[in-house]
Amino acid sequence: MPTKKNGGKAKSGKKVDPVAEFPNLYMTSSDDDIEAAMSFAEDYKAFIDISKTEREFVKTAKEACESLGFKDISSVNKLKYGDKVYASVKDRGFVCAVIGKKPVTEGFNILGAHIDSPRLDLKPNPVFEDAETVYFKTHYYGGIKKYQWTTIPLALHGTVYTVDGKEIDVCIGEKDTDPVFYITDLLPHLGREQMKKNAEDFIPAEDLNVVIGGIPLKGSDKEKEPYKAAILKYLYNEYGIVEKDFVSGELEIVPAAKARDLGLDRAYIAAYGHDDKCCAYPALMAVLAQDKPERTCVAFLTDKEEIGSYSNSGAQSVIYENFLMELLAKNLGGIDKFNMLTYRKALENTKMLSTDVTTGYDPKYASVFEKNNTAFLSHGLKIEKYTGARGKSGTNEATGEFVAKITKIFKDNSIPWQTGELGKIDAGGGGTISCYMAKMGMDVVDLGIPVWSMHAPIEVISKIDLYFLYLGYKAFVENIG
Repeated sequence: MPTKKNGGKAKSGKKVDPVAEFPNLYMTSSDDDIEAAMSFAEDYKAFIDISKTEREFVKTAKEACESLGFKDISSVNKLKYGDKVYASVKDRGFVCAVIGKKPVTEGFNILGAHIDSPRLDLKPNPVFEDAETVYFKTHYYGGIKKYQWTTIPLALHGTVYTVDGKEIDVCIGEKDTDPVFYITDLLPHLGREQMKKNAEDFIPAEDLNVVIGGIPLKGSDKEKEPYKAAILKYLYNEYGIVEKDFVSGELEIVPAAKARDLGLDRAYIAAYGHDDKCCAYPALMAVLAQDKPERTCVAFLTDKEEIGSYSNSGAQSVIYENFLMELLAKNLGGIDKFNMLTYRKALENTKMLSTDVTTGYDPKYASVFEKNNTAFLSHGLKIEKYTGARGKSGTNEATGEFVAKITKIFKDNSIPWQTGELGKIDAGGGGTISCYMAKMGMDVVDLGIPVWSMHAPIEVISKIDLYFLYLGYKAFVENIG
């Protein structure tokens, strides 16, 4: 758990009117705040290095909760002021809560993020041999630029479930002594025709094949595919995995790189999965920092956002709502006390931040930004009243009253913020989990920090933004109501 010398409030070196300007925080922040930001970044880097996949994030979050006295909600019959509980959502999503002084019937204060990131998943039958080389076939997950995933070191993370009931965790490529994996590209000497293609067509999806081996099985003269046979033998000997087990595996290809400081002054962090772990981590930390809150504080850490929040672990799953129902029922004294109308009214009184990233202004690509309405790295967290595409399609648009309450909290707690949109109206668009939460009747607004190179294998954020995001989330759950 990160500790803050200033008790969770920023010490601004200079008073800033957020209505008039959104300044660079490295210019306006106190030395204490900059030092605290650097310290918070170290905790964050260590956390995401061991939490690249959803399952790994859930495991790390669960361990952090249990170390602070949180209990599995299924083991608790009644919930009272100050109780701390959590639940795993199919081991790919996670929820935790601290019970407030006010009855749960008066609503929740929620921070919701997603913990999945764009990547390459293995196909159900992924291993094949071609030209004396063995490959994994992949199926990309989320919105990516396919060419960005070639010629970089890759790692394999995930879990395989075998027919005899074994659960086998796999992580290859992260240790310095591990082998890595790789997707080849065409040399420029022969790339004339390739370079005439649109960027989307440089690397067809079916060519995102990952090199995994190149030594044949000894004494395999009669083997039709001796190189593949050698790899399958290795997988069985090392992990007990046979080829048919891949269909029940959840195996992901991710960059084999640790989070690193970027720049001589270490102002930024370059890492895989900032979208959306740079919001999920401070959201989790803000809830874990609560002890005796006024209102019940909840962290929703969801899966599958990058593909529409589907499945039983995505934000559209009723399992997250079941957790809230259970909080209410057990706070009232037991499951038999539950009343659907009381629950629905509690949701109407619920306040939530959809904690997701936004794009950061990049002068190289200025043509897609509307400069007066975009976010800049190192200028603080961004309030995004609506997301969506073109004519606000697919958005949740927060009410002005709710946004005003948030900006007042930020003013009272010296939290610097900025605002804007994702980019120019007809340039594209994007969405978050906010629309699914708002459907329940909650007041919801999107609030995260800007990212450079979003959805690339390595993304970039500012350390000072990350720190103030944590303070902003903490101020929200402690003061909104």
